[in-house]
Amino acid sequence: MARVKLFDLAYARSGDKGDGSNVGIIAYRPEGYEFLRRELTAERVKEHFREICLGAVDRYEAPNLLALNFILHDSLGGGGSESLKTDAQGKTHGLGLLMMEIEVPDDLPLGRA
Repeated sequence: MARVKLFDLAYARSGDKGDGSNVGIIAYRPEGYEFLRRELTAERVKEHFREICLGAVDRYEAPNLLALNFILHDSLGGGGSESLKTDAQGKTHGLGLLMMEIEVPDDLPLGRA
């Protein structure tokens, strides 16, 4: 097993809707998607964002895009102009999730195909 950051397996897009942040993780390769589909659970994402995500985390699968989409409820301190947070729109949450470390099998291909 090797310990890597998610950015070795995927890229991300993120944004907001009200007080919730939306983080899409898109795998570079089909093998990476299947691994992330098994290992990158809503619970793991909630733990990773435990200091800012006060609500539930929902996960949606988009296998045709090799993507997982996470909704982090109650993560923006009210959102937009209501929040005193630096990133009240959630734009940096994608990069924040890509910094998560995860153990992967040594034979799992990393990087872009």
